[in-house]
Amino acid sequence: MAKIKLKQIGSPIRRPESQKKILIGLGLGKMHRIVELEDTAEVRGAIAKLPHMVAVVD
Repeated sequence: MAKIKLKQIGSPIRRPESQKKILIGLGLGKMHRIVELEDTAEVRGAIAKLPHMVAVVD
C-alpha cells in the first residue's frame, strides 16, 4: 500500500481535546515531527480534520 508523510505544522496548545487526540492517533504531538503512515481513508479523514495543523510532505 502507498505511504504518506505528514508533518505537524501547528501547535496543539489551545486546541480542542478532540484535535489533540487526532494528532496523537496520527503519531504526532510535537512541532515539526514527521511520520510516515499508510495512505488509508482513515488517515485522509484525520488530515481533513486538521488542515491547519498537519501538512503532507513529499
